[in-house]
Amino acid sequence: MIRLGCRAEQQVAQLLRHHARLGRPEARRALLVAVRQASERIEANPGAGLLAPRPYPELAVSGEAWIKSGRYWVVYSLTEPPVILAVFHDAADIPGRA
Repeated sequence: MIRLGCRAEQQVAQLLRHHARLGRPEARRALLVAVRQASERIEANPGAGLLAPRPYPELAVSGEAWIKSGRYWVVYSLTEPPVILAVFHDAADIPGRA
């Protein structure tokens, strides 16, 4: 599995706590599955990601790519090896989004 950067680790931990507080074990499982599947897809083809989610082209950053996995957007570095940098729920208020 691709390593999670510090920010991504914090985001996943916060999301897991949030789902636990709401008593939503299925949401916790879905998050973990989404991160694992994103990791597998990135490992298989690191260049397959998008520059940014289509509705938010202003989020494009050189050296990073976005991939949709389940209900989550996963941002990862295009370094070798890639690192998962952030994980956002698809309905989240993504920082920096106009």
